[in-house]
Amino acid sequence: MKLLNTSDTSFLDSLNALTHHAGALDENVDRVVADILADVRARGDDAVLEYTQKFDHIDASAMTSLELTKAEMKSAFDSLDPELRDALITARDRIEAYHRKQVAEGWRYTEADGTQLGVKITPLDRVGLYVPGGKAAYPSSLLMNAVPAKVAGVGEVIMVVPTPNGVKNQTVLAAAHIANVDRAFTIGGAQAVGALAYGTKTIPQVDKIVGPGNAYVAAAKRRVFGIVGIDMIAGPSEILVIADDAANPDWVAMDLFSQAEHDEVAQSILLTPSASLIKRVQASIEKLLPQMPRKDIIAASLAGRGAIVHTRSLEEACDISNIIAPEHLELSVADPEALLPRVKHAGAVFMGYGSSESLGDYVAGTNHVLPTSRSARFSSPLGVYDFQKRTSLIYASPAGARTLGRAAATLAYAEGLQAHARAAEMRMESK
Repeated sequence: MKLLNTSDTSFLDSLNALTHHAGALDENVDRVVADILADVRARGDDAVLEYTQKFDHIDASAMTSLELTKAEMKSAFDSLDPELRDALITARDRIEAYHRKQVAEGWRYTEADGTQLGVKITPLDRVGLYVPGGKAAYPSSLLMNAVPAKVAGVGEVIMVVPTPNGVKNQTVLAAAHIANVDRAFTIGGAQAVGALAYGTKTIPQVDKIVGPGNAYVAAAKRRVFGIVGIDMIAGPSEILVIADDAANPDWVAMDLFSQAEHDEVAQSILLTPSASLIKRVQASIEKLLPQMPRKDIIAASLAGRGAIVHTRSLEEACDISNIIAPEHLELSVADPEALLPRVKHAGAVFMGYGSSESLGDYVAGTNHVLPTSRSARFSSPLGVYDFQKRTSLIYASPAGARTLGRAAATLAYAEGLQAHARAAEMRMESK
């Protein structure tokens, strides 16, 4: 891993080079996706069936044969090892409990003349959930997306999951069962995004598409945004650990590994004022890395985008963290509460030595769908609020129509919009 020091005059330049990620859309991928989406929009089910045969090697004569039944999902759950079933239920229950705290209610207030203003909160009617399939199967992501949608009151959750060569991941199907997914189809890629966005004879159009996917799925989500909503376009996984001298170096090293093992462009950074800890963490990395099944990926990630940064203080470490705005921030210090007020930009903050990032990924209850690539400066974790929408309410009393109408008409005339002005004035003239 690179070793940086905040005392160096070139530190900020080095930091910018380290954290920069060329996340621009691949033009070749985008062209392929554009063609697929246009085809799905024009031919619906027939196009989806053809692409499913081409990419996943599943020869289906009708979309109905690609729909999973509720019984199949329940059977998958029943067939799991009891410990895995219990872990899924624990995760589901904790995610649900946490997200119930986010449910918003509408409100109104009444002014002196009887005018009322407020907001109405309503859930989305239908949401599409993309779940990666094949080797990259993440039942935890399914729960993180489906459970908040259900808590929000979404009327129907439709899952799409690719099953290359017809191989279905039983843990994903089990998670869909306990998350009460309404309908599920074994399709994937840009064609699945297109089916959800435009609707086909078999798959109804959704209002929003959520869930992770590969470059083709991300490009498709970008292109259909505006026709439907999307959650976010996720970048590489990130972890930033701020640690004091008393932090356990093995724990810190493994936490850095936990993001590095995702892929070679994931980012793991340690910030600490302790020169002693830096040496101990470096030794732990050397000791623990050979034991990791994904050691080659971890090593490439740490070498390419990882760093250990020697800071002047823990407070300075927080300031640097705010520049990076990491997806996951661990405050591996004796008094995390003292540092928390300095933290402005992070997707999730893990407080104290015992709070590993992996708890948040699976069972803490908080959502693991988090902003990446510095978007924590303006974005939030996925939550119930992403599956609800707000509608403004305006009731003008007769007195309010006269009082407000005068100001509205004045502003409308100033903008040259006479019909706007007259619409307000007519209410002023009414008795």
